[in-house]
Formats: sequence, structure tokens, C-alpha cells
Amino acid sequence: QVQLVESGGGLVQPGGSLTLSCAASGSRYIIDTMGWYRQAPGRQRDLVAAIGIGGSTNYADSVKGRFTISRDYAKNTVYLQMNSLKPEDTAVYYCRADWRIAINPYDAWGQGTQVTVSS
Repeated sequence: QVQLVESGGGLVQPGGSLTLSCAASGSRYIIDTMGWYRQAPGRQRDLVAAIGIGGSTNYADSVKGRFTISRDYAKNTVYLQMNSLKPEDTAVYYCRADWRIAINPYDAWGQGTQVTVSS
């Protein structure tokens, strides 16, 4: 049973920065992809950024050039460095991990961490 624990959310002024962390534990299998999603009130949960086991990354257009995802494979931890934050970045941010057992896909989600961008 993979468990994901997120940290680093909070309140920040527009233009500020935050770094989110997500540590995975309990996995007996290699985690393929780790990523961050966000969900604002009344909206669906959307991908923010993801990083594969080989280091390939994928970003939502709205965060390209402002957010950077990175991963510490030894610690099974993924980070999201968020710069130049905007009020529209306000949301609950969720960490997700994906892995496979044979051909079957599995995923796990963190509990979410609130990011509020406001003056």
C-alpha cells in the first residue's frame, strides 16, 4: 500500500514562491510516474505537472515557465517549485503516484495541501 504525504502548502502573495513536497512510502514496486494535480472550488482536478521514471516531464500550459517539477528517486519524493504565483493558482494540490504490477496499473493519491495566492 503506497502512502503519499504532501507538505509545503500555505498562503503566499501574488508573485511569490512556494515549494511542495510529496514523499511516497510503503511501495514494494517501482513507481513509474509522480505528479501534481490541483483542484479549485467548483472545478475538476487537473494535471499540473508530472515526471516519469526516466526524468521526462509534462506541464500544464498555464504553469509552463513558472513551475518546475523534480524528483529524488532515492527518497521516492517529488517536488513542485512554484514561482511567480498568481491568484488563479489557488487550489488544493494533490500528489499522485503511478506504478504497474505486471500489466495492471495502480495509483495512489495524497491527502492534498492547500495553496492560496492572495494579497
